[in-house]
Amino acid sequence: MTTVLAIETSCDETAVAIVKNREILSQTVASQVATHQVYGGVVPEVASRQHLEIVNACIEQAIATAAQPWSAIDGIAATCAPGLVGALLVGLTAAKTLALVHDKPFLGIHHLEGHIYASYLSDRQLHPPFLCLLVSGGHTSLIRVADCGEYEQLGATRDDAAGEAFDKVARLLGLGYPGGPAIDRTAQAGNPQAFALPDGKVSRPEGGYHPYDSSFSGLKTAVLRRVQQLTAAAGADLLPIADLAASFQATVARSLVQRTIRCALDQGLTTIVAAGGVAANSELRRQLHAAAATHDLTVQFPPLSLCTDNAAMIGCAAAERLARGDRSSLALNARSRLHLTAANQLYQLA
Repeated sequence: MTTVLAIETSCDETAVAIVKNREILSQTVASQVATHQVYGGVVPEVASRQHLEIVNACIEQAIATAAQPWSAIDGIAATCAPGLVGALLVGLTAAKTLALVHDKPFLGIHHLEGHIYASYLSDRQLHPPFLCLLVSGGHTSLIRVADCGEYEQLGATRDDAAGEAFDKVARLLGLGYPGGPAIDRTAQAGNPQAFALPDGKVSRPEGGYHPYDSSFSGLKTAVLRRVQQLTAAAGADLLPIADLAASFQATVARSLVQRTIRCALDQGLTTIVAAGGVAANSELRRQLHAAAATHDLTVQFPPLSLCTDNAAMIGCAAAERLARGDRSSLALNARSRLHLTAANQLYQLA
């Protein structure tokens, strides 16, 4: 049994967890949503400063809740890529310091690998191979998971990520930040068939459309044009906000589900795992479960608390990495970008 203390500070959540293999012993998350709401999005410098102010308290709380002595902790991990560099450095520095002080192995974890491992925490019997639909504010990908560290990206977004599109459309509709939960709540009172919107097909140079890639910039523009038309005709006060939110949400979900199901069938994979913040969306969950059932496919969604950024998913990935003998150099630095397929590079000791 491998026990890891993990720190996640890639964006605007300061999170610390202690995980034993696939069991969460403690989890602390300090959200910065209220801080960034006034800006309509995350301000990197502000996020970094808040991480710095709260990370020690989060570490202390996670240790106290788990009631584990330092002798029971086998390694220290932190998200090191991708993300906001200043924010990543806070968690990375804290983790390296703990590793040095307590003479523990250190592991840098790829943020997207962590999202994949969120489902292992909710289903301890989950094993590869499976298809992961990873949808968040910065990423929209279809990933074939063959094993720990063995990932093949089969589909991606060509422009906006799904979560980014939610944030932009929510701002357009005056629903505030973060956009995903705001649109989901508003859409419950709307008609998802009120407006026909494009699902963002990606053309191929040789003709036809890419079966797995997504595009959301055209959808976002279509909502903007519709809002402009409705405003000109009836005025901003009479905009059917709920119908617009529901139609947009249903279109995003339909686009993702169609590509995911086709990819799973083409790849001969019978299990689909959803991950990332957008995996919390109720319409995506409903549509994907329904579509998978018609093809006898299994779908796994993490609980809502493990869809958004958290340290437990980082700890779960680190526990498996550590059990396999992986270690990171203390010279490892934060990286704003790193493709998931390059995650194994984080364990090439200097």
